[in-house]
Amino acid sequence: MKRYLEKHIQKDLKDKIILLSGPRQVGKTTLSKQLELSNVYMNFDATTDRKLIYAQEWDREVQLVIFDELHKMKKWKAWIKGVYDTEGIPPSLLVAGSARLDTYKKGGESLAGRFYAYRLHPLSVKEICSFQKENSKTALDNLIKFGGFPEPYFKNSEKFAKRWRRIHTDTIIREDLLDLERVRDIKSIELLIDLLRTRVGSTTSYTLLANDLQVSIHTIKHWLQILENMYIVFPVRPYHKNIARSLLKESKYYLYDTGAVQGDIGAKLENTVACALLKELHFIEDTTGSNVALHYLRDKEKHEVDFLILIDKKPVMMIEVKVSDDRFSPSLFRFQRFLKDAAPVQIVHGLKQKKSKGPAIMRSAHEFLMELRLDFTQMV
Repeated sequence: MKRYLEKHIQKDLKDKIILLSGPRQVGKTTLSKQLELSNVYMNFDATTDRKLIYAQEWDREVQLVIFDELHKMKKWKAWIKGVYDTEGIPPSLLVAGSARLDTYKKGGESLAGRFYAYRLHPLSVKEICSFQKENSKTALDNLIKFGGFPEPYFKNSEKFAKRWRRIHTDTIIREDLLDLERVRDIKSIELLIDLLRTRVGSTTSYTLLANDLQVSIHTIKHWLQILENMYIVFPVRPYHKNIARSLLKESKYYLYDTGAVQGDIGAKLENTVACALLKELHFIEDTTGSNVALHYLRDKEKHEVDFLILIDKKPVMMIEVKVSDDRFSPSLFRFQRFLKDAAPVQIVHGLKQKKSKGPAIMRSAHEFLMELRLDFTQMV
């Protein structure tokens, strides 16, 4: 299956190092190897490949050299910078990793001006329908059931997905986490992930989590940052024009793996939408350089809208997610008075016919996600 980033990466490889990050087993290696270039692939986790990397003994006749998990190498940025500055391009260089490559600098060396960064996300309704020509409603239902990671999604088996998820989580915690972070209390990290699975869509109380796990609030915040850096969870923070204030208020946390969410269909649907929105925003940012952000809205009277989209610091769309309610949420109209340029949209899982009321539109969830565009106002 072709992935949505392939043509963009293929083009940029001619000029820069490509840093490709994303969750473990999201398809980074497959994407890299199916680019239309002859290549050599080396994984830093493999002993034989690690020796080749340190000795710089790879085939220079290929068009592309792929380094997987290179961020686990001490001072990896200085190392790849040296290769690029000494040898240039070709061959093109692609560094893939299952952690945020801007975080694990291992020495602080800068690659400024030498790279383009891309983030590969799990499958979404839009991507599935673009490349597989699958029915959008079926795609959404399967994403809710199996999650968007390619292997469990295409296996189409709940039993397989459950077994895959257990191994996937264990690999991240027992291998990647220990390679990258000085964390002793692995069991508590596992418990934190389990707690987050049950609280998707709810504001996160650091105090409650600290009490549940019997650690300090500082430790909870540190662990959440680790899970974010490793593409396990991502935060959606409350919107406020004063950025410092928004960072101080409680965030909501969503999982990159919707199939891991423990809750009713409402929680799973909201997580699926959050993943699709973040994926689209990261695509815009990685391919155009625009500044993007995903927030939620809540005022002192506890009126709330699930998501607010910002592009180049301008609110462009607010989105309320419902399972079956075909009445417009009053909160959409309340916030629209203050955010006049943000198109109000309500998406409903079981909606049969789209509706409109003033500036607000109501769409079925599967159609909205299939046609998702955030760089321009959503088409009615």
